[in-house]
Amino acid sequence: MTLPAIDIDNLTVTVDVNPVFSGLCLRLPPGRKMTLVGRSGCGKSTLLRCLLGFVPFTHGSIHIFGQELTADSVWQLRTRMAYVAQEPEMTAGRVRDFLEHPFTFAGNRHLRNNLAEVPTLLDRLLLSQALLDKEISTLSGGEKQRIALLSALLLDRAILLLDEASSALDPAAKQAVIELLRARQALTVLSVSHDQEWMGCSDALFDLCDIHSGSAT
Repeated sequence: MTLPAIDIDNLTVTVDVNPVFSGLCLRLPPGRKMTLVGRSGCGKSTLLRCLLGFVPFTHGSIHIFGQELTADSVWQLRTRMAYVAQEPEMTAGRVRDFLEHPFTFAGNRHLRNNLAEVPTLLDRLLLSQALLDKEISTLSGGEKQRIALLSALLLDRAILLLDEASSALDPAAKQAVIELLRARQALTVLSVSHDQEWMGCSDALFDLCDIHSGSAT
C-alpha cells in the first residue's frame, strides 16, 4: 500500500490560548494537488507552517510519507518539502546568485546539476533568460513569485507547499505555473489560494471552515 505524502490526524493548534482549528484530519496521496480554501483567519497558512514544524500543535499527529513529525524528525522531514510564500523572502543580489545559493549548502550540493534546468524552467514560466542578471530588488511581484517557485523546484522536493504563491501573476503567467505543476505528476502540492482558476485546476479542495476530514484520491 502506498503511504500518503501527508497524513494529518485529529490535529489541534492553539495560538495565544485561542484555537485555530481542532480535530483536523487530512490525507494527501503522493502526486496529488490539493488547495486549502476558507475565509481569512481560518488557519490555512498556519497549517502549512505546522507541516514545516514552525507552529506547534497541542494534539494529534502529522506524518510525512509515513514518518511522524516530531522534534527529532523535523529537520529531516523539511528536506522532503519546499515552501513558497506569497511574498518570498529573497536576499539582495542577482537572480542568478539567488538560484545558485541553496546549492552552496552541504545538504544540497548533490543536486547542483539541477541548475542545468534553469533555462527550460524560465521558458516554462514565461520569464526571460536576461532575468538571471537582474537585481532581485528590480523584479515585479509576479517575477519574484515565479523565481521563488523555480528555486523550490530545483531542490527536487517531493512536496511543494504554496501560500498564495500565484497572487501576483497575470492570467498567462498563472496558467503557465498551473501547467508546469500539473506536468510534474510525481510532485505533491498543497496550496493556499483564493483564486477560482487555481482552485479549478486542483485535484481537490479542502475547506478549513469545515475541517472534519479531507482527501485527494
